[in-house]
Amino acid sequence: MGQSPSIVPQSAASHDVYLVLEDFGGRLGRAWSETAEEDSNRATLLRHLIEGHYIRPARIVAFNTTEGWSRDVTTDIADELRRRFVEFEDVAPSMLEFLERAARH
Repeated sequence: MGQSPSIVPQSAASHDVYLVLEDFGGRLGRAWSETAEEDSNRATLLRHLIEGHYIRPARIVAFNTTEGWSRDVTTDIADELRRRFVEFEDVAPSMLEFLERAARH
């Protein structure tokens, strides 16, 4: 009997993957944002948060299938954005709201 192919993307084996849980509010509720494989890294996530690519990010989760771990990194990402805040010329209102919500948790 042959072995089934892995559903884990090949490039995911070499780096941490970051996914965003968005809160669309009301009847729509929360859902994980679609993310292209090449955009699932930390640097791209930070850039997307700054630029306002997410409507209302509620939680950020990171995982690494090679190392066998996953964790909620919402606070870590918010802390990094706060430390780097002076570097940004303009930030999206959604990022400011994210920082406020993350500070309450």
